[in-house]
Amino acid sequence: MNRIIDYKNLSEQIEKWIKNYAQSNGIETLVIGVSGGIDSAVVSTLCSRTGIPTIAVGMPLNSKPENTRLSNLQLDFLSKLNVQTIEVELSDTFKSFENTIPHHFKSELASANSKSRLRMMTLYHIAANRKGIIVGTGNKVEDFGVGFFTKYGDGGVDISPIADLYKTEVRELGRYLGIPQDIINATPTDGLWDDDRNDEEQIGATYEELEWVMEYGVEKISYTEKEYNITKIFETFNKKNNHKMVPIPIFILKENEIIWK
Repeated sequence: MNRIIDYKNLSEQIEKWIKNYAQSNGIETLVIGVSGGIDSAVVSTLCSRTGIPTIAVGMPLNSKPENTRLSNLQLDFLSKLNVQTIEVELSDTFKSFENTIPHHFKSELASANSKSRLRMMTLYHIAANRKGIIVGTGNKVEDFGVGFFTKYGDGGVDISPIADLYKTEVRELGRYLGIPQDIINATPTDGLWDDDRNDEEQIGATYEELEWVMEYGVEKISYTEKEYNITKIFETFNKKNNHKMVPIPIFILKENEIIWK
C-alpha cells in the first residue's frame, strides 16, 4: 500500500494504546496465541514492550512441522524479552472431541473451525487464571475485508491492536521490531487443515491484491481483467462472511407494535 508510516511511532502508539486499555480496565496480564505467522509475532512482540506481564501460548494441534518450527522460533524470541512462554499440546484433546461427535455431523470445514475454537478456549482459560485479556492478531483484510477468520475462534478476542493495518504493513512493522526473518518471509497460512493449503490458495488472491481492492478497487469505474477478477473474489468473501464482521443481530422490542392483553 501507499500509506506512509513511521513504524517506530506506530509501534509506540500501539503499545501505549494496549497499556492504556489494560490500566483503565484493571487488566493484569496479556495473553496471545502464537501461530508462527507474522501477525501473532508482531502482536506478541508489541505486548512484550508494554511492560505488562505477557503470556505467549503455542498450541500445536496436528500441526505441520514447519508451522511448529516457526511458532517455537517466535516463542524463543519472546522468551528473551521477559515474556512467559508456554506450549499446550491440543492434538489429543481435539481427537477426543472429534470422537464424541456423530459421524453425520463431521466435515472438513467444521473440523478446521473447531480447531480454532479449541485454541480460543485454551487462551481464555489461561487468561481467566491471570486476570488477563486475549489480544487479537487479525489484520485489516482478515477482520474487515474478507472475514478470513473463525467466528468465536481466532475472532474471539478482547482487543485488536493491528486490525487497522494491512498485512504488508504488519510485515514492515515486524521488520522494525526485529521479528525473525523466517517468520516475516513465511507464506501466510491458518494451519487448520490436514493438507498444506495456504491463505492465498483458500482465498484465490494474495493479501497485496486484496489490499488494493480495499483501497482502490471497490470504487473503480473501469478494470483490467485481473483487477475485475480480484474485486469479485473480494466481494464474494465479503458478502459470505459479512455476518462475522457486523454486530450480532438483536431483536428490538417495540412496545407500540405489541398487542397487549
